[in-house]
Amino acid sequence: MGRNKEISAESLAFIKTMQQNELTESEIYKKIASRMKEGKNKETLLRLSSEELRHYEIWKTYSGLEMKPQRLKVWWHGLMASLLGFTFTLKMMENGEALAQVSYDKLAEEVPESVQIREQEDAHEQALMEMLDEERLRYVGSMVLGLNDALVELTGTLAGLTLAMQNTRIIALSGLITGISATLSMASSEFLSAKSEGRPDAFKSCIYTGIAYLLTVALLVLPYLIFPASQYLYALGTMLVIVVLIIALFNYYISVAKDLKFKSRFLEMACISLGVAALSFVVGLLVKNVLGVDI
Repeated sequence: MGRNKEISAESLAFIKTMQQNELTESEIYKKIASRMKEGKNKETLLRLSSEELRHYEIWKTYSGLEMKPQRLKVWWHGLMASLLGFTFTLKMMENGEALAQVSYDKLAEEVPESVQIREQEDAHEQALMEMLDEERLRYVGSMVLGLNDALVELTGTLAGLTLAMQNTRIIALSGLITGISATLSMASSEFLSAKSEGRPDAFKSCIYTGIAYLLTVALLVLPYLIFPASQYLYALGTMLVIVVLIIALFNYYISVAKDLKFKSRFLEMACISLGVAALSFVVGLLVKNVLGVDI
């Protein structure tokens, strides 16, 4: 028998929302855990799934309603975990729960169990922090190295070539040759550096560095392959927009997954990359005029 007569309509509406969320999140934890090997990560996720289900049952005693999980949301978070990693996905979920905790205080008088649920939600975040041990996040340093080096080096190179050559096809060709060569150089340097430090994961480290570098190269050169040969300034502008987007997305991912500050890291990387691009743009113009090269 539901208890909805004992509480206000506003609180009941909130309870229904939370009841739905708890059931859905229970299914999300279970789905992500089902793709893991046996171990601490899987055990913790299944425990969290069980706790969320218990919270659902508590809310149900007040709403008197049986609900089904939001399948689309479960599928979407499962896809996010596959593509972006379970660390990022779960941290995003926990951030959403943190926002909901403010509303628990308003329910304390009408729903005593809300205090207990809030305390358990606090414990969720701590439990997740202790369990997270995702391989891709162990190589964040390597990815940052590859990404940052590619952004700075290739942004400057393409900006300089834009004014010097003024032909998107030639710029794209030069950028690809430079970028692929730099990718191999950076990856091999990371391998030798890790190897000299006695790290057993030297090969994986160089792979992560190389992939981050190569993907950045492909994205930055892409505008020069899309725009006609004469529209080199449009290609340059698009490339700079892509640079800012890459920096923003990568830093947002890292800030959520590793609990780091977003703004300062984003501004630092953006200023360095765009500053190098501006300087290289001027250098390209000067070189073209001084040497009298006309392609």
